[in-house]
Amino acid sequence: MMVQAVEPDVEIGQVLAGAQFADAYSVVVDEVGMDARTAAERAFGRSPRWVNTLLGLRNAVVAPFGLKAGQPSAAKASDRIGIFPVISETPHRLIAGLDDKHLDFRMIVDVSEAGGRRRVTATTLVKTHNLLGRTYLAAILPFHRVIVRTMVAQVVAPAR
Repeated sequence: MMVQAVEPDVEIGQVLAGAQFADAYSVVVDEVGMDARTAAERAFGRSPRWVNTLLGLRNAVVAPFGLKAGQPSAAKASDRIGIFPVISETPHRLIAGLDDKHLDFRMIVDVSEAGGRRRVTATTLVKTHNLLGRTYLAAILPFHRVIVRTMVAQVVAPAR
């Protein structure tokens, strides 16, 4: 099955109160035992080279504005999925994200039953704080949509 854009189905006010942006992408996989951490690690634990190149360009562009670069830290691997710090985790939901002076974001990976298979849905929430945050969000949205769709597809066929 292909990755599909779906209506976000999260408690936005509980996960990131005041979020002005939400989107979600979903895919169904045959692995009935898949949990949220496994799905998140497959989707966001590694990036294709072209995504890493775009993130490097993004980091160079935002550095003069004092924005966080999204680099992995020395934190334990269990506390991060790729560059994203894990905020909370259950077998069915993993929430990662960070807060910055221009915006806060959350990435929610949900895993649910889907007719003997598993539906994996990645939802992004963003709350902007100022003009810089709103400008940044507008500039990255076209890339965000392509990148997240590509990353969610890795749940079915993990990057090698």
